[in-house]
Amino acid sequence: MTRAQHNASGSPDGAGLPPVPSIPLSDFEAAPGEQSIGGLVREATTHLSTLLRSELELAKAELGAEVKKGVKGSVYFILALAVLAFSMFFLFFTLGELLSVWLPRWGGFGIVFVLMLVSAGLLGFLGYRRVRTIRGPKRTIETLKDTGKVLPRRHTAEAEQQQSA
Repeated sequence: MTRAQHNASGSPDGAGLPPVPSIPLSDFEAAPGEQSIGGLVREATTHLSTLLRSELELAKAELGAEVKKGVKGSVYFILALAVLAFSMFFLFFTLGELLSVWLPRWGGFGIVFVLMLVSAGLLGFLGYRRVRTIRGPKRTIETLKDTGKVLPRRHTAEAEQQQSA
């Protein structure tokens, strides 16, 4: 079993948890100075690959959560459209007729129309408030910035090679 297959609890058997790819903090397979340059490059490539896969998994998880928030918020928009479409014809027709007993007929139906617009506006506002809370993947951006600080810059590595030559 490789080090990348150890889970977060450190046990190779999994203990009921799915395997989590990780980069070990120390090399427990070889003593310092025993690895060749090719082995070090292979290990660095493996660690970089694991790091990138972990970053992508984190981004996927965060974006999935934000999409779920968006779907929940859009329910209010759907409800607003349903109230506006269906209630214009039948549900408030009776209320318009009732108001026309005390007011002119156009006044009763005008009041009903304004009430429908207010209810659709309220539901639309609630949907807007819910959708407004959607944010970008903050943790992923922070970890990518941290990764960029840790990885050496290409021009810095080239300058060090020229100085040593």
